[in-house]
Amino acid sequence: MEQVVYINGELVSREKARISAFDRGFLYGYGLFETMRSYSGRVFCLDRHIVRLADSAAILGIREAFEPEKIEGGVLMTLKANGLEDARIRLTVTAGEGSRGISPPSTGYLTTVIVAEKLALPSAEKYSKGLRTSIAAIRRNNKSPLCRMKTLGYMENMLAHAEAVGAGCDEAILLNTDGCVAECSASNIFIVEEGRLVTPPTDAGILPGITRGIVIDLAAKLGIELMQEAVSVERLLNAEDVFITNSVIEIMPVAAIDGREVGMGRRGKVTELLTAEYRKLTWSSIR
Repeated sequence: MEQVVYINGELVSREKARISAFDRGFLYGYGLFETMRSYSGRVFCLDRHIVRLADSAAILGIREAFEPEKIEGGVLMTLKANGLEDARIRLTVTAGEGSRGISPPSTGYLTTVIVAEKLALPSAEKYSKGLRTSIAAIRRNNKSPLCRMKTLGYMENMLAHAEAVGAGCDEAILLNTDGCVAECSASNIFIVEEGRLVTPPTDAGILPGITRGIVIDLAAKLGIELMQEAVSVERLLNAEDVFITNSVIEIMPVAAIDGREVGMGRRGKVTELLTAEYRKLTWSSIR
């Protein structure tokens, strides 16, 4: 089946999917994106993704032109047009075309692109044994408001990930300018200490991930103590369990950091419990 892409309210074939050479997202990275996952044709937590996107659009000065209901409808339309049940969905919104220069957007028109692709996940072995990670040389600027938004300026994440892959790892862990753990190149991070869950706070320079928020809610429901506080490298390396989260991979254990084994070198009990509860939640959402 030919892939179909949503652009500004229209569905076009992949070969005909085009945006303007003068689009501010293309020229300056002036835009946002969300990555979502569908289960049996239903997009999990679509409303949360749209709210986060709208909040970030307000900070970028493009909230007035943002149409949540239209975008939500576009996501569902794209999923259906591609005949996908379990998919990875990428929603991109830019400030659209504008005059040359870095002045704020003035046209009031956004560019919206939605792509749905067949879901591809890490192997079952990865979910059982965990990923190998490394601490990146690149630091996250936790003083910048951009780190709390999913902007199109993603080069730092890509360079950190490339560095990790070059070292034979699966994912990179970024520290912030204070030297504490922030997040990974495409995910949030949690550690377990004596059965207690710890994750860096938003002022550590992290994206407030949708899955991160759900895990925090699940921990409260299960009676697992959770703290949002600074995580030093020492705490990270000595944690009894570490896992990362994002909307596509859900909850993924970490087996090693810079060649040093985490805990028993496989998924711990807290990670296993949260994974089971998270999957119950996703499947209950499609009934």
